[in-house]
Amino acid sequence: MRRVVLIGAAALVLASCGGDPPRDAPPDAPPPAAATPAATPRPAKHPERALRRPRCRAGIPKCASTSGRIVYVERVDPDGDGDLHVIVIDRHGVSLPGLTAVDVAKDLRPRRDPRAGDRAAAMGPVQTGHFGQSQIHALVFRVRRR
Repeated sequence: MRRVVLIGAAALVLASCGGDPPRDAPPDAPPPAAATPAATPRPAKHPERALRRPRCRAGIPKCASTSGRIVYVERVDPDGDGDLHVIVIDRHGVSLPGLTAVDVAKDLRPRRDPRAGDRAAAMGPVQTGHFGQSQIHALVFRVRRR
């Protein structure tokens, strides 16, 4: 008999848990929301790999190289010679601390222009750009799309 009473009391306690609002809640308050399970993180499709920084060749004066994420693309060059300009985040910045401008000649320009967020690597002599900035005149230019 004692066992039946204990089981009945436990069933009564369990049945009364969770469904009713607290006693101090207003009568028109919505019931508390049920906890949702945490989302399972999905692994990345392909881990992003950095492009290898090209090595400077012997005989190229003031040679520099860069590798990093593109933050700006100028597809239409103001002087009309058909080259492409990109700015890359690079801790060894040539143009500014952390940034390197790259001038890509028409014959090195990829079939599809890169976009901001893509990765790029370039190598070539450092020259002065139209705005007086130091930039790499690319002899090697590679792009990896994100």
